[in-house]
Amino acid sequence: MPLYWMIDSRAELVSAEAEGDVSLDDAMSFLRALSGAKVTHYRKLFDGRNGTSSMTAQELLVITAEIRSHHSLGKMGALAIVSKPEQTEPFARVLGALALADRPMRMFDSPTRARNWLLAQPRVSP
Repeated sequence: MPLYWMIDSRAELVSAEAEGDVSLDDAMSFLRALSGAKVTHYRKLFDGRNGTSSMTAQELLVITAEIRSHHSLGKMGALAIVSKPEQTEPFARVLGALALADRPMRMFDSPTRARNWLLAQPRVSP
């Protein structure tokens, strides 16, 4: 699977990394794991630098809808996304859906800066 993640309940942190081509099924499995584990309020670090996606526009809309459904589950934890500049535009719709949540969100080109910023963000009560 091209998406790997770790849920750290002590730090209330989800760390995820993309590697290779991420499909609709991969992305949905990840999002459903977060909601199923009831950790949508955790801070999240997503490193997509080594990932790609051949998802269609329709599949990206499905991902967007799933992300928006998480917003109704309660407060969302801060989100740090690590990416290469050329990855931003293809995922503009998904990034837009992520930005709708009332939470701190920033994009980084360095995983170290992303983690430092994220760990400085307050934890959110469920």
